Amino acid sequence: MQIDIHLEAIEHPALVPRHYNVLIQGIIYQHLDTALAAKTHDMGWKDGPRRLKLFTFSRLQGKFRSHHGYLEFLGAVQLRIASPATSFLESLATHLIRAKTVHLGKASFRVASVEVLISPPYLRPVHLKALSPITVYSTLEAPDGRKKTYYYAPQEPEFGQQVLANLRRKIRAWTGEDIPPDGATFRPVRVSNRNLVIARYKGTVIKGWTGIYELDAPEPYFRMALDAGLGAKNSQGFGFVEVWEGKRNHMETRGAQRKNQRSHRDTGNTTK
Repeated sequence: MQIDIHLEAIEHPALVPRHYNVLIQGIIYQHLDTALAAKTHDMGWKDGPRRLKLFTFSRLQGKFRSHHGYLEFLGAVQLRIASPATSFLESLATHLIRAKTVHLGKASFRVASVEVLISPPYLRPVHLKALSPITVYSTLEAPDGRKKTYYYAPQEPEFGQQVLANLRRKIRAWTGEDIPPDGATFRPVRVSNRNLVIARYKGTVIKGWTGIYELDAPEPYFRMALDAGLGAKNSQGFGFVEVWEGKRNHMETRGAQRKNQRSHRDTGNTTK
């Protein structure tokens, strides 16, 4: 399930720190029922030794300009949040509407509306557009014994393999069922070096990729991709995807809503 949160700046200029993912994550936890926030943050959903936080969010979308380490938003701002847990999104939407305002650094925004998005029909294969960078990595040991994080590029086979393995874990944690991938594949369709994003989260550098990808997988994988994101670090604002129908259809179906807006790579803890 996905929801759109529509925000309007209360004062101008609305200057949001360039690295804002941690601020959005904080807003999400602050606007949940107390017990639900604690359970999600501390426990999550268990898959063996792993505890997964099954939610993700997009980058802020709206017209902006860079301003000395800040992003100055010039109009309406949109944020999309997803989770397979309906209770999670219901609690979040209710508390946001009651709060009426949210703060991103020193910038204050009015919560104009919260919209529940209709779940798209299952497609196999399907093209997905990353609204926040997908990050896939392994922790390796260097010859000197130090740990090193290696981030995979979409063209490497490990990228797609890990995305599918990650979806399988999420499905297992959420449903308790281990659903085989059934010949599933995940590959880049429109991804170039321009889609590489160098992000920062609480001082940690994270590499991820936006772009268009093809997922050919059973329906539970399709649903979980949309509801919990692709790759790692989803609850930190990575791996949010939407169904992409091609430039023409996409512009027809969302043109009015997205007119005069543009997405950017400098989101939440994100800088090129």
